[in-house]
Amino acid sequence: MFEFWLANGNLPFAGAGVLLIGLMILQFSGLTDFAPDLDSDMDGGVDAAGVANGLLSFLGLGRLPLMIWLALFLLLFMLIGFVGQQIIQGATGALLAPWLSGPLAALAGVPATAILARPLGRIMPKDETTAVSIDSLVGRFAVLGAGTAKPGSPARAKVLDVHGHPHFVMVEPDNDGQQFNSGEKLLLVRRDGDLFKAISQGGQHLPRLEG
Repeated sequence: MFEFWLANGNLPFAGAGVLLIGLMILQFSGLTDFAPDLDSDMDGGVDAAGVANGLLSFLGLGRLPLMIWLALFLLLFMLIGFVGQQIIQGATGALLAPWLSGPLAALAGVPATAILARPLGRIMPKDETTAVSIDSLVGRFAVLGAGTAKPGSPARAKVLDVHGHPHFVMVEPDNDGQQFNSGEKLLLVRRDGDLFKAISQGGQHLPRLEG
């Protein structure tokens, strides 16, 4: 069995097995965190980016992390190569030369990897983040804490982001002559640097249209 695996015609597939083991060691050691991100923006122009994105999508590279995709390709390349060589040896009594068996297995391995990457991409856990931009707090309701907020004299208010996480921001009225009292519910209408401008949820503080 080892003689078959290490035969001259099977050297590309034995090498793929060694690379696969190396990738697994890197993956478990955490060193693959420094791998390039294929999802980063491409600066080659709209047409070039479209062609590149289409090719990556066809190969399934956008559905799996690069190292997982490469490990899957090496596994399929190795299996297709060994199985194919075993069939050819049984039929002809000899193995294909490595310069021929390697490219043939690669031609079969690329579409096979692309096909398997789709279902694997759907079941693999995705990295998610609950971080939000501070600008996303505009348009959300906040509750003023202790103290009084006046123009030029802001007070601290608590606002929940889209994930329900609390943020504490400094707030002052958006309109002159208004003030907000402790516990008042406010609508954040815009941001001015680190300061948020707000209007009260209460009708007495809403801007009025003159008719």
